[in-house]
Amino acid sequence: MCFRHAILNDRTSPYTKNNMSDQTSSRAYGIIVTLLLLLSASMGWFFWQKSKVVQSENLRIEAMRDSLEFVKAAVELELDTLAQAYSALRNENEGLRGRVSSTVKTVEEKEVIIRQIKSSSSKEISDLKNQIGQLSKLKTEYETIITVLRGENDQLKVENQRLTGENYQLRTAKDNLSRQLEDQLRKNQTVSFKATAFRVENQRKSDKLTTRAKKTREITISFDLNDVPSMYQGPVKLYMVITDETGKPIASNNPVRTTVYAPTGPTDISAQMVKEVILYESQRIELDYELEEKIKSGSYTVSIYTEKGLLGASIFRLS
Repeated sequence: MCFRHAILNDRTSPYTKNNMSDQTSSRAYGIIVTLLLLLSASMGWFFWQKSKVVQSENLRIEAMRDSLEFVKAAVELELDTLAQAYSALRNENEGLRGRVSSTVKTVEEKEVIIRQIKSSSSKEISDLKNQIGQLSKLKTEYETIITVLRGENDQLKVENQRLTGENYQLRTAKDNLSRQLEDQLRKNQTVSFKATAFRVENQRKSDKLTTRAKKTREITISFDLNDVPSMYQGPVKLYMVITDETGKPIASNNPVRTTVYAPTGPTDISAQMVKEVILYESQRIELDYELEEKIKSGSYTVSIYTEKGLLGASIFRLS
């Protein structure tokens, strides 16, 4: 029995060994499959994470691009508003008789650059940032030009208001002087002959011959005497009288007071200058007179007399 049992045991031994070998192979295969699955899962998770990061970065870049395009559009809109403001100020400046020629060329050059940047279709972040930087710089320069132009316009408005007031005063003074002149001519002008083509020029000059230059103001009065009757030709005294807006003679160091005998009767005058001339049938006479420096600006009347009455008069302005 023992021998048979031993033989049986010896016959079943190869099967047992094969079974054990299969179990070992199966276990190894399972481990390999498990490892491959784990590796595959790890790689899948890695690529999924990488894809997620790339997607997130793309979304961030897209958001930044949208933000930059919005800022660019906003700056472009501000520049359009500034362009309209400049155009309005320029028209106002021209209406006020200012000078905008110095800014026109500069603004035109800036408008060319702005149009080029607006037409750019680049979506690159760096390009958009560069465009926004350029537009912001142009916006600041535009604002500076507008500020300067607005200040100039304000000054011109003040100056124009002042000139309007002065012109009104001048017109009023001139009207008053014209009425006085007409009245003076009507009362005192000689009926024999008269002075015509009056011209009054005034200027400042400096006496450079002295160590201390003295500024003086001089006027030159010129006029024509034509068709002088023979009975009035020859030596005669001409009296020059300068009066202010109220008809009062201006101050003089050596005034000459005399009486002229006009057709309407004797008239007392106070002349600042007397000059002896010889009258012919026709001539042009010129008189130079140095005014006192303290005389104020305004409108004045210069009248030329002889002993026979008033030859003529003219209104002039000192500034």
